[in-house]
Amino acid sequence: QFALVVSGGGSVQPGGSLKLSCSASGGPKLDDTSIGWFRQAPGKEREAVSCVSSPGGSIRYANSVKGRFSITTDTAKNAVYLQMNNLQPEDTGTYYCMMGYNPWLCPSDPKNVVGTWGPGTQVTVSS
Repeated sequence: QFALVVSGGGSVQPGGSLKLSCSASGGPKLDDTSIGWFRQAPGKEREAVSCVSSPGGSIRYANSVKGRFSITTDTAKNAVYLQMNNLQPEDTGTYYCMMGYNPWLCPSDPKNVVGTWGPGTQVTVSS
């Protein structure tokens, strides 16, 4: 049965790092999908963080995370990772992995996602 399995959230101090992992077990291959991450802060709407579209591997980042976050994929493991460096309090939120069934599309609006969401993982950045 298809599911997105997510791990890697936690609590860090400002300036710290975390790495999120999302593996697509029993589902479409990464080459046939777009895959990425959204996040939702308390009291705010879910927003796109980063995404990889296929084929070609085009990558998108939210302006707020450019230069600090890095998204990578491992097609052998059918997994996507989000390395988050220099985390700041405004990065706090619940992070969601998204696998989109249109490989060419990385939606910036979560309402436009046609695909599968993974369970959220909490990231807390505070001193």
